Amino acid sequence: MLSLLELRSAAARYRSTLAKSLTEARVHQLPTVFLCHSHLDQDIVKGLMVFWKEAGWEVYVDWEDASMPESPTSETAQAIKKKIVEMNYFVFLATPNSLKSRWCPWEIGFADTKKDNDRILLIPTTDGYNNYGSEYLGLYRHLDFSGDRRLGVWQPGQTKNGILLESLKR
Repeated sequence: MLSLLELRSAAARYRSTLAKSLTEARVHQLPTVFLCHSHLDQDIVKGLMVFWKEAGWEVYVDWEDASMPESPTSETAQAIKKKIVEMNYFVFLATPNSLKSRWCPWEIGFADTKKDNDRILLIPTTDGYNNYGSEYLGLYRHLDFSGDRRLGVWQPGQTKNGILLESLKR
C-alpha cells in the first residue's frame, strides 16, 4: 500500500502541465491514466502524479482541466465519462475521502462497464494505522512500490512478481 505521508511529501515536486502533457502523450504514444480521486486529496494526488510521470505516464485529473465545468452538473458527468473512455487506464485512488465520495464509486462503476479489467487499477493507501481500498483488492490489479521503490502493478491477491509500471503497454 502506498503511504499517504509519502505521497504528500512527493507533492513538493509537482508541476501542472496537463494540456501539453496529454497532447504529447498521444504524439509519443505514452500511456494515459484517468485518476479517480476525491478533490479533498489534491495534495496526495499531486504526489502520486509525480510518481506516475517519473514512470513515463501522463495522468488526467479533472481539476486541472480548464474545460471542465466549475460546479458538478450533468455536463460534468458526460465530460468525465468521455475522459474515462479516452484514457488508456482508469485508476482508483483509495483514501478515506474517495471511499466516502459520491462521485468516486460512480466513476469506478462506469469504468468497470467500459474498460477491460486489466485497464482498471486500484491504488490502496495507508495512513500508518488504517488501510484503504482493501475491499477492491480481489477485483482489480493494484499499484504499489516494488522492492527497489519503483511503481509496479500486481494481480488481485498477489504480492510478488508484479509488473513495473514503466513496462506496462499502452
